[in-house]
Amino acid sequence: MNSQDLLAADTGMGAVTLRVADLDAMTAFYRDGVRLTVLVHEGARVVLGRPVPGGDAVPAGGTVPAGGALAVPVVVLEHEPALRHASPGQAGLFHTAVVFDGRADLAAALYSVATRYPQSFTGSADHLVSNAFYFTDPEGNGVELYWDRDRTEWSWTHGSIDMDTVYIDPNAFLQEHLTAEALEHADTRPGRVGHVHLSVGDVASAKAFYVDTLGFATTAAMGSQALFVSAGGYHHHMAMNTWNSRGAGRRQQALGLGLVRIEVPAADDLGALTARMRDAGVQTADEGWTVAFEDPWANRIEVTTAGRG
Repeated sequence: MNSQDLLAADTGMGAVTLRVADLDAMTAFYRDGVRLTVLVHEGARVVLGRPVPGGDAVPAGGTVPAGGALAVPVVVLEHEPALRHASPGQAGLFHTAVVFDGRADLAAALYSVATRYPQSFTGSADHLVSNAFYFTDPEGNGVELYWDRDRTEWSWTHGSIDMDTVYIDPNAFLQEHLTAEALEHADTRPGRVGHVHLSVGDVASAKAFYVDTLGFATTAAMGSQALFVSAGGYHHHMAMNTWNSRGAGRRQQALGLGLVRIEVPAADDLGALTARMRDAGVQTADEGWTVAFEDPWANRIEVTTAGRG
């Protein structure tokens, strides 16, 4: 792939939209467990997020809550009580991954979820590039809470990021990193979507779409099981695996994943992306500052420029 066909290095992820059956229960989990702040509550739609790191310009979909500080959406909940849960093995969301700036902030979120929703915990891992803790929300959507090591500590081998899955004792992590200050002020500390992991039918089609067409670069692969991709040398902004969904076809309307957002830096980047998608025969909906389309499994993707809702 030519460098001009790659997504810009400053590309990042935006809020993930979930279609939910019980809006109150799901809002409570992300608000009281993950410790996100309710930014918008308009009828059947709730937007939850965290403050913008360092007071930067508000990113795509950003808002100014009552406290006056800029905030970035992390999860958008849309009440769809008429929908049913997806059947086992269907493509869709594997997890939404929320990244925190420091281990104390991660520990505060971990403590909150573990104490309020203890049955939701599903595992933990040192991935060499990050420390991660995994949960399942009340409607079965995967959630990862993590902290990144500095990029100077990451290792690459022949163009692939070195990652592993080494057990972390969550209680020991809390004892070492949880502070009263981080817990008390968790809602005011930065957090954002670091990456989104999807369940797909096959890795080859995922690579053809997300790398060869959309413009991410491959950072790691696990044969026919999983693919990790990113922009700008991040360990991964998106991942796709077939662990529960090998052979899955296009998704039917169901509870769970509604929309994945990707944010590119500028209008020129969005224009180049739109042209690539159309040249590849991908049907797009162009709304000026936003372009939307579906991947091969009908997972809906929306790409927008930073600073635009």
